[in-house]
Amino acid sequence: MDLLVWIGAAISALGLIGIVYSIVAVAKARKAGLSDDALRARVSRILPINLGSLFLSVIGLMMVVVGVLLG
Repeated sequence: MDLLVWIGAAISALGLIGIVYSIVAVAKARKAGLSDDALRARVSRILPINLGSLFLSVIGLMMVVVGVLLG
């Protein structure tokens, strides 16, 4: 079950990287001084990346917990 823990940790780390990317991208968009509509459009393009990254993080953490409980 150690393999499940390490794979889950790697998947969770990928999700964390994606979440940090989306935070940085939204911060850059806010600092760019865009109009309200342009800012909404840019954030709406970043939102699926954020949600997918959150999903990866949750799945990875679930894999870690299952690996620890089974191991």
